[in-house]
Amino acid sequence: MIEIYKAIVKEITYRDIYISKFRIERDGMIYNCINYNKLTGIIQVNDTVLLNTTAVELGLGSGGYHFVLANVTGNGYSNIGDGHIMKLRYTPMQINCMAAEAQESPYHEVFNDFESLNGLPIIAGTLHSMLAPIALALKCLAKKERIVYVMTDGGALPIWMSDTVKRLRHSGVLHGSITFGNSFGGDLECINVYTSLIAAKEIMKADAVIVTMGPGIAGTDTKYGFSSIEQGYIIDAINNVNGKAIAIPRISFSDSRSRHMGLSHHSRMTLGKLCCTKANIALPILKNAKRELLEKQLIDSGIYEKHELSFFNSTEVEKLLESEEIQLEKMGKNYAQDKEYFITCGLSALLTI
Repeated sequence: MIEIYKAIVKEITYRDIYISKFRIERDGMIYNCINYNKLTGIIQVNDTVLLNTTAVELGLGSGGYHFVLANVTGNGYSNIGDGHIMKLRYTPMQINCMAAEAQESPYHEVFNDFESLNGLPIIAGTLHSMLAPIALALKCLAKKERIVYVMTDGGALPIWMSDTVKRLRHSGVLHGSITFGNSFGGDLECINVYTSLIAAKEIMKADAVIVTMGPGIAGTDTKYGFSSIEQGYIIDAINNVNGKAIAIPRISFSDSRSRHMGLSHHSRMTLGKLCCTKANIALPILKNAKRELLEKQLIDSGIYEKHELSFFNSTEVEKLLESEEIQLEKMGKNYAQDKEYFITCGLSALLTI
């Protein structure tokens, strides 16, 4: 279930206020590790730490990192803070936080007084790599000034894991962030997707919202067994409180797996079958075989009839993403290697104008 290893910090390679990256040596091999400073305190070279090495041992896509469970050298650490809402509940790493909607929060009555999102555009994605192209297009093409990122708990739980969020915040593209469920570390903490959307509108005064998971995704090559299935209930939540639901379909022509070729089976299942309400979907105008495959998949999955589809000339989006391609990466592929994927993400911003 879990593998724990005691090691000595050999070299610190990166540090900010939230995260420290460092290296250890084990059996003549060097391994990369992560410490969340607000969970387990600051670490120093030569400190002895307990590491969770499970994901690396299994060869999973956690970025190849071990994670600090405790700093044995430290003489105790506390960062309890305010709030009684627990995240990572009933685990050895459970933490308390001030949820925006909690009774002790200064924003408590905001949620009781809320009535409607009044058409606020909210873009629901399925992968963390969608965040950058959506946010850049919202800022540069749709001219949105207060873009809020809502991170689900479908992938990484600490938002501090995301280099993308750090870059977008530093450059002024993102106005703020909210984490809900068991994800944590946003500017605001919330309990569920509904209160996150309310907080984005009423507290952060967002003019556009992006909802998608943090880094990582779970998939099992089964019809229902993938974490991005959450897109379905997120779209329904947006519509239930009168937002404008915009869905990103996962489109790629560079994935070697047939189930993800063209329109991913994830999108076909979630948007075609499981989503109960209508979403707005922006799609690129493709050519020849790609167009034919995509159209067939949209019709066969039921998406074509179920949702409001708009097809766009993508020239403007392509120019923007080419100029920002250093920020774009999806599962080891850059913009040039997976253009249709990133273009589809960027096109969603045009539906907010």
